[in-house]
Amino acid sequence: MEERSPEEILDAFFGPRPAPPAPAQRLGIVVGGSLSKGLDVKLDPTTVIEGLAVGRYVVVHGQTGRRFFSIITDVQLDSLNPLIEKAPPDTSDPFLTRVYQGNVVFGRIHIAPMLVLDSPPLPGGKGGAPRPVKTIPAHFAPVYPATEEEVSLIFGHEEEQGYFYIGEPLEMEGIHVALDLRRLVERSAGVFGKTGTGKTFLTRTLLAGLVRENVAVVLVFDMHNEYGWKSEDERRQEIKGLRQLFHSRVAVFTLDEESSRRRGSKVDGVVYIGYDQIEPEDVDSLSGIMMLSDVQVGALYFLRRKLGKQWIARLLDEEDPLQELESALERGTLHGGTLGAIQRKLGLLRRFAFLQARAVEDSVRQILHYLDRGINVVLEFGRYGSSLEAYLLVANYITRRIHDHYVERTEAAQGRLEGRPIPLVITIEEAHKFLAPEVARHTIFGTIARELRKYNVTLLIVDQRPSGIDPEVMSQIGTRITCLLDDEADIRAVFSGVSGASALREVLARLDTRQQALILGHAVPMPVVVKTRTYGTPEFYAEMGGSPTGDAQAVLSRGRSLLRGEEGEGEI
Repeated sequence: MEERSPEEILDAFFGPRPAPPAPAQRLGIVVGGSLSKGLDVKLDPTTVIEGLAVGRYVVVHGQTGRRFFSIITDVQLDSLNPLIEKAPPDTSDPFLTRVYQGNVVFGRIHIAPMLVLDSPPLPGGKGGAPRPVKTIPAHFAPVYPATEEEVSLIFGHEEEQGYFYIGEPLEMEGIHVALDLRRLVERSAGVFGKTGTGKTFLTRTLLAGLVRENVAVVLVFDMHNEYGWKSEDERRQEIKGLRQLFHSRVAVFTLDEESSRRRGSKVDGVVYIGYDQIEPEDVDSLSGIMMLSDVQVGALYFLRRKLGKQWIARLLDEEDPLQELESALERGTLHGGTLGAIQRKLGLLRRFAFLQARAVEDSVRQILHYLDRGINVVLEFGRYGSSLEAYLLVANYITRRIHDHYVERTEAAQGRLEGRPIPLVITIEEAHKFLAPEVARHTIFGTIARELRKYNVTLLIVDQRPSGIDPEVMSQIGTRITCLLDDEADIRAVFSGVSGASALREVLARLDTRQQALILGHAVPMPVVVKTRTYGTPEFYAEMGGSPTGDAQAVLSRGRSLLRGEEGEGEI
């Protein structure tokens, strides 16, 4: 009887084993470098240098089985003889070209090791958890392109709960990078980039991920009416808003009902603010724009005490004699010039129709009614989006009261009186106007950024001028998603407090003007440059959930009506 090997016996029982995957083509070998400055890699003659881009991922295979997950930070040309630059060979001779290429002249890349993997990935990307790099591989360690399994092991799988596919690494088409949304909302985050780089589309994509994965509830101050209902891109093509994608999970409020009606936006409520609801702290947030001096800001609190809840309405009423202030003016407690300046500067509030003498309903309570039930809210500003004063006033007014509500609920949860509130992410645009050094201490947004989710509230700030944000606040931004920036001060602000910033600056400078971003910070284990996924495609809409029709739409409409406290079904 013919004797068979153990491998043949196993094959007879279980069938032939699948062939091992073909190894990836080697890019080159390590020839120098250090832990602090990165590694130099000499490329193999067969490696096409034009196929390697700054920001691409590579993996160095060490002698002990470790794999060093690295990012390309520079691409160079080199040669054995420096004289070849002075007297290059005749490249019209293909034989000489082949002799020189890869031997006498060759390519080099500079890479920055970010994480180390201890064991090869198992099927499905399972394996040892990545750890920070504390050493480097030896000379001549081979360098390979990163595989899909290795990328998934580093960043997680988009199929896992709480992970969201945000884009593809550079030069790695078809490989998805997933963002850990739970870690994203643990600290405030920022989307930065100069005008025209696609910040709005990227922010919409992030918000869609937060709503889809249900890791937090979102409140968006929609300055330009781009997030709630449909809008148009640069080619005048219709782009669906969050309400159209997620229906009953998103409510839309508006400051300008006429504008919303013209655009066909279906809203759940109209926000009105009564003069009697405004406190000095709300006006204090506008002190920079209204040119209020410290003396005038201090006088606001005095006027509120003397005139009561209707203090603003009375100051704006030219017929009101303000008799309560006569004694203060006589004693010099309040200077007449200060009072006159305050009245003139508060006059800008007359331009806003959403401000009324008395508001019939408490708009903040209506918004909280949705947020407490896990329904995301988008507040459209309509024609007031072009007024920075209106945006600052309303965003600060609503956020102060919502923050107070979350503080109360969180403290009640600590006393076991009720459960903790759902994590809230507040999205603001033109963030440097709220968080500039001279105003950050006066606005609620500076407080929220410094609290690090102490009360389950964080910010998602969208801005083209990160250098205008208070450095103390900027240091608390956990995750920074940055499109192209060309101002040196803005670049320094984005990288403030980031280790290895010098290598990443070159990566940021090489981004395309559209649909590319550098992501670093709390939500990713290492910096990553991605080509962001496209918002607005049929595939994206389908993945977000599609559109309900027929009876399902009626059920959603009935549910929203009940949340509003109505007895009828009503229109969404």
